[in-house]
Amino acid sequence: MKESRLEKLAKAAEIYGERSFDNYAQIRSVAEQIRNSLCAYLDNSEECVFLVPPQGPFMAQNYRSAAFSVSGKGFLPLEPISFGLAVNISGKGDYMRLVITCRKEGDTMYVQVEDSHTYEAALPLSEETLKHINESLYQHLHHWFTDRVRNYDEGQYGSSDIGFDIQRIED
Repeated sequence: MKESRLEKLAKAAEIYGERSFDNYAQIRSVAEQIRNSLCAYLDNSEECVFLVPPQGPFMAQNYRSAAFSVSGKGFLPLEPISFGLAVNISGKGDYMRLVITCRKEGDTMYVQVEDSHTYEAALPLSEETLKHINESLYQHLHHWFTDRVRNYDEGQYGSSDIGFDIQRIED
């Protein structure tokens, strides 16, 4: 019996769904590894990094699947996925959100921080790769503050830069 066009379409959609779920699962795993390792890298004594949505208001908590840009889209799209990392920047209730976008190509994950540097990482992530990503994220955050202080001290701190999303989270 010949397959109908609808059956062919359903098979194609099923394969797409399997790949999109694999993409999401791989990126979510990378996001959780980065969150856990960055928190340990910054201060192993307390929880200081959370997975949060890449846009909109957030609290200092892990949002699980709601932390990802594909959340609530119904049919899971096969595309790069963004998530937010809320990083405690003061040891108190001040959090800065970094938006990370991941794109999987074969056995390689491309991890882009904000609109700047992209890191290429072989899957599964090694401890060495995580250390490199942690140091890069730390330097990215640290330079954000020190560059602005330097520009202020030199009288060149006015810009049209939107900057990071910093929020004080009250307990």
